[in-house]
Amino acid sequence: MLHSRIAVTGASGLIGAALVRSLRTDGHEVVRLVRHPARAGDEVEWDPRRGYVDVAGLVGCDAVVHLAGAGVGDRRWTAAYKQEIRDSRVLGTAAIAEAVASLDTPPKVLLSGSAIGYYGDTGDRAVDESAPAGEGFLPSVCVEWEAATAAAQEAGVRTVHARTGLVVAREGGAWGRLFPLFRAGLGGRLGNGRQYWSFISLHDEVAALRHILDTKSLSGPVNLTGPDPVTNGEVTAAMGRVLHRPTLFAAPAPALRIVLGDFAEDVLGSQRVLPGRLLDSGFAFAFPGIDSAIRAALR
Repeated sequence: MLHSRIAVTGASGLIGAALVRSLRTDGHEVVRLVRHPARAGDEVEWDPRRGYVDVAGLVGCDAVVHLAGAGVGDRRWTAAYKQEIRDSRVLGTAAIAEAVASLDTPPKVLLSGSAIGYYGDTGDRAVDESAPAGEGFLPSVCVEWEAATAAAQEAGVRTVHARTGLVVAREGGAWGRLFPLFRAGLGGRLGNGRQYWSFISLHDEVAALRHILDTKSLSGPVNLTGPDPVTNGEVTAAMGRVLHRPTLFAAPAPALRIVLGDFAEDVLGSQRVLPGRLLDSGFAFAFPGIDSAIRAALR
């Protein structure tokens, strides 16, 4: 993509902040959608709950990248927080899609966040983008979340659903919690450790998002996961190897259910998700293996 104007929601989050840095380093103009009155030249106000977007701030944008949403693992899943997880994604996405569709000259692409939670628990079975939605809370959220882009699609905007896996990073997400535990020698497998974790390094996540922006043939769902999902037991062993720490502690499933509530089923669930469309479109991973992804996060 030549030097472009790109709007980003969720720009203060783990992935959004890294994407904004990457785009600006390469000379792109980035406008950040923020939930307060715009105070800086690169800010555009929006309010996902009210469905409000200051559409004037999107004029001239070549692309919109929508990454905002309440953190799935940030709090215990009470009924109220589950509603917040759903609303923050579905209402926010609908607001962005409608704003994009309302422009006289809409952006060429809406790259909207989604998650591999779409597939539910796949056990040992490897799935790609052709697999149907799974059963349960997160799959139902992902289905509604992706459907909320309808206005942009109907306006003829190339729309991509980036179904992201577990991002290996020091600063946030699931791995942001794992690193301190493993560094302290308190890390270990979760449950029986046989559940698959579909991971991607933060570097490859950002590179994949940029690849999607540049690849006109990509639309619809695209899995953002590394090419080689591993089990939680293998993750545990890799963390021990890379950090030179013992991994003796195991968190039994009943304890996780007490601590995490409903979210425990997703921690204990198995998702073996492959990046079929990324690979088919010529994307090359810099850190395809779990050890290399962990080392990259520590740099």
